[in-house]
Amino acid sequence: MTTELTEITVIGGDKTGLIARVTTLLFERGINIEDLDQAVRDGLFRMSMRVDTSEMETDPDELREALSELGRELGVEIQVRFPSDRETRRIAVCVTKESHCLEALLEAQASGELDVEISAIISNRGTLRELAEAHDVPFYDVGDGKGSPDEDRMLDILTEHDVDLIVLARYMRILGPKIVFRYEDRIINIHPSLLPAFPGAAAYRQAKEEGVRIAGVTAHYVTTDLDQGPIITQRAFDVPDDALIDEIKARGQPLEAEALIEAVEMHLDDAVSVHRGRTSLRDEADPTDYQLGLSEAAQEANPNEPVDGGIEKRDTPTVADD
Repeated sequence: MTTELTEITVIGGDKTGLIARVTTLLFERGINIEDLDQAVRDGLFRMSMRVDTSEMETDPDELREALSELGRELGVEIQVRFPSDRETRRIAVCVTKESHCLEALLEAQASGELDVEISAIISNRGTLRELAEAHDVPFYDVGDGKGSPDEDRMLDILTEHDVDLIVLARYMRILGPKIVFRYEDRIINIHPSLLPAFPGAAAYRQAKEEGVRIAGVTAHYVTTDLDQGPIITQRAFDVPDDALIDEIKARGQPLEAEALIEAVEMHLDDAVSVHRGRTSLRDEADPTDYQLGLSEAAQEANPNEPVDGGIEKRDTPTVADD
């Protein structure tokens, strides 16, 4: 699947007229804006755009230089990402202590299931260093010894490796706006619940304490609102009566890896779009290529009747719903 949509991100202080200056520059060069979103968090302004550069009246280098010059004038950072910048995209994987999702990503890269280069593994702990080194992937421990990460150092690493996508493979820290805003719709997290149920920490424990019969996992894009980003893929599993936390984790972890791999694949295929906080398959995407939710066998096991209107209604007075 190919696309001519180019991503432009503006980060910096909120200034009057900033949006108009950027959009005018694009208009003057024959560039059409397809999507535009903006936000301010903790005093930091972010504007992200997807623009059609297929018929622009300039070349990529000139556009980059013009936007860079405008950014310097306005005191903001402007990033431009063309879809053809590189054939094989680079990802950075953020981890803490759990290895199962990282192992799945490394295996998917090695087997060719994911056509990516895992260029960096970033952690707030040193636990998974040996796993990274065994696969010849640079490992960076940006933690302070107590698990608090140095996000400025993280940004330097992400910039150094020029990554296209950040994957949070059970990374147990909240990313701040300085990273999230710069990588809008390019950070995928795996959360161990069927969001929006049980956001935050200890989701499996929350599920057990609430006595759910069905739990699950969710791969979603990261926003500055904890575990509220657009959902990409989900998987579900039964929770046996009186199951221990470790038993619930053992059921969930393989599905975490599976849902995360599929979400990354969909992003790399440009098969999913984000609009107003929701994801949807692009028109060009084949829905049969992705599972998204329940397996086909599980869907077939669901009953399909009765449903409202399934039986011919008798001539009885209409009664309002309770």
